[in-house]
Amino acid sequence: MSASKLSRIQSSDLVNGHCATGKIIPTFAHLRAKGKETRASTAVVYCEGNFGAIDGKTANGLVRHSEKYDILSVIDSQKSGQNTGMVLDEKPNAIPICRDLADALSFAGRVPDYFIYGMAPASGMLSKLERDLVFEAIGLGMNIVNGLHEFLNDDPEFAAASLASDVTIFDVRKPRAKKDLRLFSGRITEVTCPRIAVLGTDAAIGKRTTATILTRALNDHGVKAVMVGTGQTGLIQGASYGIALDAIPSQFCSGEVEASIVEAFEAEAPDVIIIEGQGALSHPAYLSSCFILRGGRPDGVVLQHAPARTNRCDFEHMPMPTPATEINLIQAFADTKVIGLTINHENMTDTEVEAAIGRYESELGIPATDALTRSPERLVEMVLAAFPELEEKLAVGA
Repeated sequence: MSASKLSRIQSSDLVNGHCATGKIIPTFAHLRAKGKETRASTAVVYCEGNFGAIDGKTANGLVRHSEKYDILSVIDSQKSGQNTGMVLDEKPNAIPICRDLADALSFAGRVPDYFIYGMAPASGMLSKLERDLVFEAIGLGMNIVNGLHEFLNDDPEFAAASLASDVTIFDVRKPRAKKDLRLFSGRITEVTCPRIAVLGTDAAIGKRTTATILTRALNDHGVKAVMVGTGQTGLIQGASYGIALDAIPSQFCSGEVEASIVEAFEAEAPDVIIIEGQGALSHPAYLSSCFILRGGRPDGVVLQHAPARTNRCDFEHMPMPTPATEINLIQAFADTKVIGLTINHENMTDTEVEAAIGRYESELGIPATDALTRSPERLVEMVLAAFPELEEKLAVGA
């Protein structure tokens, strides 16, 4: 089965297969073997007070791109009545922002298949109000998609409620049993296609969005690209390969990254593999990039930076690094090369974005672009300049 078909696998078939009912949920590998495929499941996304903001990155990502779910609405009472596309990108779409769950159900005209918790708070835990809301969704017969570090399947009350309502709770971040986790083996050397990691100068800066756009753009041009997800949002969006890296014991992180890349290479025979980044190599709190660089051993890196961001998100007294210092750190830490810079345009005008692109290209000597406001052609050109052997894969007339 192709990657495009795998992306439409129903949400009951998540990568790690954890469900409250105790059933064994088939992995993507099982489904590829069985040729299973079904319609996208409907979902509402909860993002109270955070849609369009940093902590709402899961909801933001699902609105922009979801292969696994048909997103019907987003719940955020502070932006109720607005259009999600206008809030994010000043481009209207068909996904409204609703006041509460009752409003979302009224708009849908039926009970959606899934209730997705669409935020990534620093605490990683549900509040009392959110806990009650999840129970309400379960009582309505909605399956739950939870990307928090709090695993709801381990809570006896949630387990009992899901069993009583015959629904499933998916704890996306919950790793495999330790006996099934993979150590680094060196098999990454068997992956002969280019591997490109999208890293950043901070957390919640747009690495996954850029990786998704880059993967799609390459495929649109006839270069077969597969994305390996490393966080909960990428997996919820529909990444066929990957793990929630920040929930895995550190001893196994490099091995899990390596194994996910090898799986994607062997199953898909891609021309290039795009690896979603996490945190920042220079960030003292979010160090997942270390394992991506060591376990994935990327041949190239695209660096994401927010020029108007003065301090690290969630750390107001910690100034942002410059792209130059982050590039130097990455290239000193790993045997790789930064091949381009992508810009997060938060709090910037279009004129400021264009000026930043020109400035960074001059200062750094690498191509730069904004994946969201500039043509995806620029991303493709960035990759082809670094890996000219991929040019022969370009589709005629693309």
